[in-house]
Amino acid sequence: MTPASAPPEPHSSTVGKKPLKSMEVRTVASGTLGSALEYFDFATYGILSATVFPQLFFHQLGSTGGLLASFATFGVGVAARPLGAVLFGHLGDKIGRKPILFVTLTLMGVSSILIGFLPTGGGVGIAVLLVALRFVQGVSLGGEATGGQILLVEHCDRSRRGLMGSFVVIGSPLSQVLGNLVIAALSASLTADQFLAWGWRVPFIGSIVIVATAVFIRLKLEETPAFADNKNAEAATPAEAGSRRSGIRVLKTHPRQVIGLMLAWAGTTLSFYLIAVYGLSYLPSATGMSAQTATVIMVVANGLSAVFAIAGGYVCDRIGRRRVWRIGLGGCFVGIVLFFTAAVPNPVVTGAIVALVMCSIQFLSGAQPALFAEQFPTQVRFTGMALAYTGANVLFAAPAPFVAAGLTALGGSKLVMAVNLVVLVVSAVAVQTCREGGNRDLGPDMEATRPSGRPETSPAMTASNIPQQ
Repeated sequence: MTPASAPPEPHSSTVGKKPLKSMEVRTVASGTLGSALEYFDFATYGILSATVFPQLFFHQLGSTGGLLASFATFGVGVAARPLGAVLFGHLGDKIGRKPILFVTLTLMGVSSILIGFLPTGGGVGIAVLLVALRFVQGVSLGGEATGGQILLVEHCDRSRRGLMGSFVVIGSPLSQVLGNLVIAALSASLTADQFLAWGWRVPFIGSIVIVATAVFIRLKLEETPAFADNKNAEAATPAEAGSRRSGIRVLKTHPRQVIGLMLAWAGTTLSFYLIAVYGLSYLPSATGMSAQTATVIMVVANGLSAVFAIAGGYVCDRIGRRRVWRIGLGGCFVGIVLFFTAAVPNPVVTGAIVALVMCSIQFLSGAQPALFAEQFPTQVRFTGMALAYTGANVLFAAPAPFVAAGLTALGGSKLVMAVNLVVLVVSAVAVQTCREGGNRDLGPDMEATRPSGRPETSPAMTASNIPQQ
């Protein structure tokens, strides 16, 4: 920390009245690039798994079997994320944030590049290798998705913790847009044979540029002050004490926080996947618009929503995390009702409805890194955040398209809407159990490691104690 009387670090800019330190800038760049790489490769793989991968890697299974096998490899990446969350979360709480994030970035980059070099038509052996690389991608994302958030919020000043944390969030919507644009550009500029021969490889091999840039930045990062201070504090305690209180022990010491955050995030992640995935089949069948029009609507809405993620982070530093969360859930609730009752063939009207949902989700998501980080003490923060975040994604996001299809067959789209709205209400209730922590430092907090049955008391965030920038 730079003393208040000392001059700002060289090349620093300012946000509000506080100096923006160069290490914060590096951390923002590192977290945003890491998030962009992880989600870009996930988005690209998702597109290709539905189009060319069935015939490139699973043609021997026939058209239907090949498509199912290709989708299964996509699912492997999603299913592997909780394992990465537990593994890297525990290690991140034990040995540090910086080394773990270097590992996750390297794993994701190497596995993505290797996918780009896989020979096609190689039979079962190559298909198994593709599944293995996809599994590595999922494991690395399980650690990177949360680790990048922690690295940023633990480095930055508490007065702008929400704003700075939101920059990691925009990696997801922007990568969705970029992935679709890259595939569309390659498809338009290449013949079908060229795209099948080598065009599909370009996004994976090209990710080496992002990897190299992010690695260069991360090599210049320091360990977060919160983790370093916590290690110094633990050094003064018996060796067993620090071990007993760290990592996966969060399930014993803070089960209420993990479950509460998981439920708070459930409505958001369910709504996103229902609109972004199930919506691509729902809109053409419900409104008669073409699949291409539905895809364009999703791309534009995702692009617009990135701005709202930054806005959500900025606003939550002023009015509190939970209030931003409630605003986002409210907008999402209205948008979901309109999506299932008022969507029409007019792409402008329907596009506005989809944009309302996506922008509400990202507005809320801008506050997510700060809110999640402020629920846990340093020694279990990585694991607690990762379990809550990936747990909600696995339980509510991954099965969303399949569950929605089943509910539609059972009771129509209105039943899908009703279930979604119920989960949004559950999230609104769950977020009320979370504490406002914008007025707290994220340093050592040994007292907060007591079991959740004896919750720590902290002052509520009011207009008088909300940190001002």
